[in-house]
Amino acid sequence: RTFHSYLPRSHRTYSCVHCRAHLARHEELISKSFQGSHGRAYLFNSVVNVGCGPAEQRLLLTGLHSVADIFCESCKTTLGWKYEQAFESSQKYKEGKFIIEMSHMVKENGWD
Repeated sequence: RTFHSYLPRSHRTYSCVHCRAHLARHEELISKSFQGSHGRAYLFNSVVNVGCGPAEQRLLLTGLHSVADIFCESCKTTLGWKYEQAFESSQKYKEGKFIIEMSHMVKENGWD
């Protein structure tokens, strides 16, 4: 099911660099110091207009996690992943959160 959420124009937002679909509000950003599969990535509390693939276990830099790839609902580009489960207690804060690689997003609305 394809749907599009539009974030308020008054908010600084991150959009898909490929099709400009809104992905997240700046207020949902948790951390800028993450590493994606292809470079730097941001960790978000919540995102919009993304679909989720099946969960699989991956050994990441911070240990074993169960993650599901996320993709743009509009153009189907893989953007990053969702943390489904962390197996180390120090990593539990990531569960339910989303990684989007910087190369797949652009800042819009009111950035200086």
